Amino acid sequence: MDWTALRDAASEAREMAYAPYSGYRVGAALLTRSGEIFRGVNVENGLLTLGVCAERHAVGSAVSAGHRDFVALAVVTESSPPARPCGLCRQTLVEFVEDLPILCVGKDGEAVEERLAKLLPQAFRLDQARSD
Repeated sequence: MDWTALRDAASEAREMAYAPYSGYRVGAALLTRSGEIFRGVNVENGLLTLGVCAERHAVGSAVSAGHRDFVALAVVTESSPPARPCGLCRQTLVEFVEDLPILCVGKDGEAVEERLAKLLPQAFRLDQARSD
């Protein structure tokens, strides 16, 4: 996969992040099967549990535009090694696709490609947990 456009979109999104408390800005870009890219940024709040991660923000943007068929995600941070999506984001993503390719980009452009299924093995799926 050519990650260039997705990586650039996540990097540009990162510049718009709202992180006045931690200073840790994150940008995400989610690619849909139709080829559209939806961006997300982390949005912090003084009440820390109310913050929103960039990955979940991108999912919300895509879903609100009618998209639910995701094919790739890029996440850009300043971490070294590159940060992976948190547990909440992993669980949110697996709701839509079980094995999403994810490019994690960190400080100085260091990049690692991951798979959602590896990051969240044996994921909880309510549709599979029911015994109706």
